[in-house]
Amino acid sequence: MLTLALNLNIAAYRQPLALLSLLSIALLPTVSSHANSYLIVPDNSNVRFEIDHFKTSTNSGGFYNLTGQVQYDPSAEIGAVSMVIPINSINTGNVAFDNVLKSADFFDVDNYPLATFTSTQWHFANDKSELPVTQVDGNLTMHGQTHPLTLRATKFNCYFSFIAKGQVCGGDFTTTIDRRKWNIDKYTLLGISENVVLKVQIEAAKQ
Repeated sequence: MLTLALNLNIAAYRQPLALLSLLSIALLPTVSSHANSYLIVPDNSNVRFEIDHFKTSTNSGGFYNLTGQVQYDPSAEIGAVSMVIPINSINTGNVAFDNVLKSADFFDVDNYPLATFTSTQWHFANDKSELPVTQVDGNLTMHGQTHPLTLRATKFNCYFSFIAKGQVCGGDFTTTIDRRKWNIDKYTLLGISENVVLKVQIEAAKQ
C-alpha cells in the first residue's frame, strides 16, 4: 500500500485533501476497535526541517497541509498514526530555493509527489508525571525508499477544543535522519550535511 502512495502522479496530488485523507486511511495500521479515531487537522500539522549549511548557518523549511488518521486509546496504551506529506508544499521562505529542492537533484516532486509515515509502535510513559506518549516508531517512505524512523515526543496532550467542538489530541515530535538513506545525497561531499533534523507537529480532531 505504501507503493500506492509513491506511484500517485502529480495530478492525483492536486486533488482535494479528501483524497489524501482516503490514502492515509488505507495506510493506517489495524488497532483495537475501542480506540478513538482522529482526523489530522492540515492547518495545524507540519513537518519542519533543519540542515547544516557548510558549517556556517542552518537552512530550514517545512512541509505543510499534512493529512492523515490517528487512533488513540491511552487507557489501553494503544496508538496508531498514518500521515501523508505533500512534498510540493515545501516552503523555505525562498521561492528559488524551493524550486531547487523540488527538482530531480533533491526531492524530485514530479516522480515522488508524496511522502508517508505509518507508525508501527507507540511508547507510553510509566510515570504519570511524564508525557503520556513518549515515542512513536514507524516507517517513512520518501523518494522511493522506506526506512524505519523514531519520533521522540517533546509535547503531547488531549483537550476539549471549543473551536473544533470536540476532543483534540496532538503533540510535537523530533528526530534526525540521514538523507542518504532516501537517496537524497546531493552535495553531501561538498559540505552540506547528510543529517537532517525533523520537527513534526501534529494536531488531530476526534471523529
